[in-house]
Amino acid sequence: MSLIRGRFDKEADQRVAEYSASISFDWRLYRQDIAGSIAHAKMLARQGIISDGEARTIIEGLTAIREEIEQGKFQFKTELEDIHMNIEARLIEKVGDVGGKLHTARSRNDQIALDMRLFVKEAISTTLSQIGEFQRALLDVAETNQDVVMPGYTHLQPAQPVLLAHHLLAYFEMFRRDAERFHHCRQRTDVMPLGSGALAGVTYNIDREFLARELGFSQLSRNSLDAVSDRDFVGEYEAAASLCMMHLSRLSEEVILWSSAEFDFIELDAAYATGSSIMPQKKNPDVAELVRGKTGRVYGRLMALLTLMKGLPLAYNRDLQEDKEGLFDTIDTLLSSLDVFTGMIRTLRVKSDHMRRAADRGYVLATDLADYLVRKGAAFRTAHGIIGRLVSYSLGKGKSFSELSITEYKKFSPLFEDDVYKITVESSLSARNVAGGTAPQQVARALAVARKSLGEAESGR
Repeated sequence: MSLIRGRFDKEADQRVAEYSASISFDWRLYRQDIAGSIAHAKMLARQGIISDGEARTIIEGLTAIREEIEQGKFQFKTELEDIHMNIEARLIEKVGDVGGKLHTARSRNDQIALDMRLFVKEAISTTLSQIGEFQRALLDVAETNQDVVMPGYTHLQPAQPVLLAHHLLAYFEMFRRDAERFHHCRQRTDVMPLGSGALAGVTYNIDREFLARELGFSQLSRNSLDAVSDRDFVGEYEAAASLCMMHLSRLSEEVILWSSAEFDFIELDAAYATGSSIMPQKKNPDVAELVRGKTGRVYGRLMALLTLMKGLPLAYNRDLQEDKEGLFDTIDTLLSSLDVFTGMIRTLRVKSDHMRRAADRGYVLATDLADYLVRKGAAFRTAHGIIGRLVSYSLGKGKSFSELSITEYKKFSPLFEDDVYKITVESSLSARNVAGGTAPQQVARALAVARKSLGEAESGR
């Protein structure tokens, strides 16, 4: 029988009970729910609302229930709706009526708000740790291949030569921003709502500061109505997760392209690829493809939450039960994607010679030739036009820039001299010796700064 149908003269229809129950997914909050209940029992005793003996009995019962759940011995009951009522009912079974005193001075509304905040705080810590591991994998590959040259692309067309390490550091920066967003999300999640009651606060002389210290919160919620209905922190986690998955998806796309026969820049380890059911020669980049696909799933969870929240009046509404499955799925998807992607990056093989050959094709030194003419006195727009015509001529002749004679160069501008042959991929890289550029010394410095920042982030987590 339900613990909360006091005014009703009949039990809920079985279909209603099954439809409204959330225990099939919110059981995952059991550790947070029990931690909150233990802290609440301690506070009630400190304030003289229950006796010390009653608090001890309740805490011992809650501890035993946690062990039952973790050992797989706890029987979750759909008719008890959710994790809170399942635990409370079992507590009363174990310790008698004293278990019913635990709910003094709190509501399920502030109880679930507390559980969710504790859960998201823990998820953020795990997320930050896994982002750090992924960044470390990127740096390991970048440092191992620090001198590898590849073509940089715009519009997926060869544009200018860059170092592979510089390319990978671009993703490092993306995930640095992701980590910052999760840090900021944690600050706003770190708000203790317990004591807000159903919506208006509670009438008992409770100690919210004690509860915050016990549960590891740095601040108290300032408004009881907001505290029980706020799910901004869930939306923030899902928004940060969406951006993080978007970054993984962008790298997935490049991994898929680079591992194709047409690019042939990398080879994925066999442990992170699959075969075909009909074509024996295939080595498919399924991990990258799945990450790319699951990104849309995470986006969907964010949109579902935003749609859920947009029309809700204050304070608590049962609609908010729908916040949990999306959050759990987002966390699971992001963490598993980061984990498997880290392994894939760590084990891939870079085909440096193929990358270099690609960098020598595609007229990627065209901008350097235009800059050469500018240094000789030409206006950049004039130089740009000259090199454009030079590229068209070279394509027609089937020649690279290095294969053109000085006579051919001079057909396009008298400013060309023999020193034009000093323009190489290496000179192009070295010329971009500005902060954030792809020059080898700048990339070496950026790698060192990135490695240091990882260590600082780890010590500060």
